[in-house]
Amino acid sequence: MSNRVQQRQAKRVVREQLAKEARRRRAMWTTAIAVAVLLIAGLIGWGVYASQSSSSYRTPANASADGSGLVVGSGPVTVDIYVDFMCPHCKEFETAAGPTLDQLVADKKVKLVYHPVAFLDPASTNQYSTRSSSSAACAADGDKFGPYLQALYTRQPAEGGPGLSDDELIQVGGSVGLIDPAFARCVRGGDYRTWTQHVTDAASQRGVTGTPTVYVNGTQTDATAAAITAAVTAAKK
Repeated sequence: MSNRVQQRQAKRVVREQLAKEARRRRAMWTTAIAVAVLLIAGLIGWGVYASQSSSSYRTPANASADGSGLVVGSGPVTVDIYVDFMCPHCKEFETAAGPTLDQLVADKKVKLVYHPVAFLDPASTNQYSTRSSSSAACAADGDKFGPYLQALYTRQPAEGGPGLSDDELIQVGGSVGLIDPAFARCVRGGDYRTWTQHVTDAASQRGVTGTPTVYVNGTQTDATAAAITAAVTAAKK
């Protein structure tokens, strides 16, 4: 083999080695960039989560001592009620038991603590559970939580589709006398979405897995007017 041929082969080997090294460096840089992108995305995601986590939230008016519910009444027996405004069974519960609960409050026998959770966000296309809970807190600021709760159930959307829009939630508020522009700003701004997350987290920590769920003085009770009345009577003895 001539020297010229050997030189060409040597040069080819060098070129191939250089090309391999260049490919290796490109692969290393691509991997490094991908890792950096994932790291940055993770940090951004954590930042968003941290900013929305239930450890930092604004508490609405008439909130319970732990900030996880909205209080109606001031009786000696505490009735905790966990609801989701997207839940059809919660609507049925309010329709059936609502008048009894109202009477117990009027008679100063109970303190109702409503916990509007957001378990059913996946059941709508616009996070209706979170948005309606947040709007209910806005209504509490306007001292209209009770009427607003009932009006929300009257307008309850079907599961699987879009929930009410912000404009529609504001219209619901208007129907119960919430005409202060502050209510509309609160709804559109999602002022209580982080509070809703706190309520939902607290419910999960208590072991609540569905709605409606009712506790009377800390003891879980069937979500019926009769069972609640009996538990309240027993708790007062």
